[in-house]
Amino acid sequence: MNLDLSTRTALVCGASQGLGAAVAKELSLLGANIILLARTESNLQKVQTTLDISKGQTHQYIVADTSKPVELVEKIRSFLAVGNHIDILVNNSGGPAAGPILETAAKEMETAFQSHLIVSHLLAQTIVPYMKQTGFGRIINIVSTSIKQPINGLGISNTVRAAVANWAKTLANEIGVFGITVNNVLPGYTNTDRLDYLFSKQADGADVSKEEILQRTLAMIPAGRLGEPEEFGAAVAFLCSPAAAYINGINLPVDGGRLGAL
Repeated sequence: MNLDLSTRTALVCGASQGLGAAVAKELSLLGANIILLARTESNLQKVQTTLDISKGQTHQYIVADTSKPVELVEKIRSFLAVGNHIDILVNNSGGPAAGPILETAAKEMETAFQSHLIVSHLLAQTIVPYMKQTGFGRIINIVSTSIKQPINGLGISNTVRAAVANWAKTLANEIGVFGITVNNVLPGYTNTDRLDYLFSKQADGADVSKEEILQRTLAMIPAGRLGEPEEFGAAVAFLCSPAAAYINGINLPVDGGRLGAL
């Protein structure tokens, strides 16, 4: 099985912690050069020190904010303009605030669309022409199992993630002929700071302990445990590899079997 990414460069958005950092680490283990992107430089520097360099990889980071799509994309254009290339794009942005959909201000919804859908779209428009030149490209969108089965209390996320998933499927149909695949990976309950935040919100709303929320959650997962970030990262890394060249336009849950939908 060809998992070698030693000649490839990956841009991983939201890479300063959690799932983004885990994806970056797994891609580096396959030999990829990594460009970490997030808004907090100190966290990016910490993640950079954890990336594998045993195959001669070189890693760097770009400080940018997904809530400012035009500024972010301009930095990527500047990177490409001096002869650099990006073969793998991992679209990932922090989850929107939790809460019922009717209590969501229109401005919050607009901000979420900017950080998730618009950024992904602009990055694809910028990077895909370079992928076409080499006949190889991988675009991965980290979304949520909510695109198949909406999650109560995550009104904004349910809405925006579904839009990203449909955008991705459309894009996959359009550019697959150029050797570029576009896939969505759907994390379930994974042991991250984001999940801890969501459990705290649920516990406060239900006036119960966070431990009780955890136990209720585990009871819904056939695997009987939370996922680990590196397990999610490994699934993404495989889809980026040459071995996954004929996997295109899919939604891959990495959730221990929790999702009720096929």
